Amino acid sequence: MRRSLLGLALFSLGVIGCSGGSSTTTDNGGNSPVTASNEKNDDSRLNLPPAPTDAPKMGPLDVQAFKGGYEIDFYQKMADAYNKAHAGAAVKVEGDPKVWLQIQPRMNAGNPPDFMFPGWGFNHWVAAEEGQIFGLEDVLKTPSADGKTPWKDTFDPDMLALGQLDGKQVCLPYYVMMYGWWYDPDVFAKNGWTAPKTYKELLDLCAKIKAKGMAPITFQGKYPYYMMYGMLIPWVISEGGPSAFQACQNMEPNAWKSPSVLKAAQMIEELRDKGYFEDGAVSMTHTEAEQEFLNGKAAMVPCGTWLKTEMKDHMKPGQKIAFFLPPVIEGGKGDPTAIQIDIEPWMIPSKSKNPQLAADFFKFMTSLDNAKAFVKEKGTLMAIKGSNDVDLPEELKAPAEALKNTKFKYSIKFRKWYDTFEQEVEDSITALITKKLTAQQFVDRVEKAAEAVREDSTIKKHHG
Repeated sequence: MRRSLLGLALFSLGVIGCSGGSSTTTDNGGNSPVTASNEKNDDSRLNLPPAPTDAPKMGPLDVQAFKGGYEIDFYQKMADAYNKAHAGAAVKVEGDPKVWLQIQPRMNAGNPPDFMFPGWGFNHWVAAEEGQIFGLEDVLKTPSADGKTPWKDTFDPDMLALGQLDGKQVCLPYYVMMYGWWYDPDVFAKNGWTAPKTYKELLDLCAKIKAKGMAPITFQGKYPYYMMYGMLIPWVISEGGPSAFQACQNMEPNAWKSPSVLKAAQMIEELRDKGYFEDGAVSMTHTEAEQEFLNGKAAMVPCGTWLKTEMKDHMKPGQKIAFFLPPVIEGGKGDPTAIQIDIEPWMIPSKSKNPQLAADFFKFMTSLDNAKAFVKEKGTLMAIKGSNDVDLPEELKAPAEALKNTKFKYSIKFRKWYDTFEQEVEDSITALITKKLTAQQFVDRVEKAAEAVREDSTIKKHHG
């Protein structure tokens, strides 16, 4: 192990049978992430020595980053700025749309990048469980880029918590993804429509939209997790409150066939039976469905706050899109301000050749000024306190307001905890939408899959 000048602490949680040991991939939006190596780490706990100095060692830093909708040019500009400000630093950022396919063989061979943002195709929980990435408890106690504030205190605590496994910080947030529904405000204004706040309002609106010859709702059918994020789980929470969702997330007995989950499934079933979903959406990719929405074939689409960035090259000049939270159930136990958040985290491999420089570079990237610059340049919200207090683009104002005013933030963590189960949920959603399952059959099928997870002693059980 290398001696860390920032006192990074590596911890191992033991090896879990669910890690599989094989590497699998899917197209964007898929559900079978690349897993970490199946090489077991037998140390119960590994600690690096205390830091003898707070100055990072300079030298080369190999950074590999996911080249998604926000590209990697901003990270490269950060590297150039850092190198100019720190004599001897040689930070180099490279990336690819499927960068995890390049990272994984290097992780398996013991020659990982020094710092990485591996993207959605890499299972960082398995990597943490196998001791392949550093724990960050100690480094978060050190000063941030301003030299005074503890680095931990510069992050939104709810976003920071999304990088914790069993209460241990193993990776760090950067930009924030919020999930909701989208519509074209000009189209709505022209027709006298208003974004629905309740499910009853949604049904009334859908009837009006369908009467106009437009599909009320489209969705990314090839990637059913969009429906899980945009409808199923928000309605579970709206009906039964946070505890109903928490029971599902923790795989408690009968949670997945509770009245709250059944109600959510029945709502999707009702929208299906009333013909409020666009015909053919079940076979669409994420961008195909979003293009249908932008082309006016459908009035609403569930998606995250990356929608504008993802589709900006396919929007008509001057075209607007607007965000609203999933319509809630009147009389439900859930908080109507509840929002779903997620992150795509950064992490330091335990065999990084320069972990102290990696941490210092990320401190630079997450400084308030640089975080604000990312918001303005890339049009997304950030996990850094105060970074969203800028002149936001119009489509981000509603998400930012919702984030500011929410009383309950949540994240669907079981997607990465139990990938086989998560695939079963997605397949069941597709079967529900295509009338192969009723709502009752849906909850029975998913609960059976949850029971299989509970009874499998080789699968590590998580709570959160």
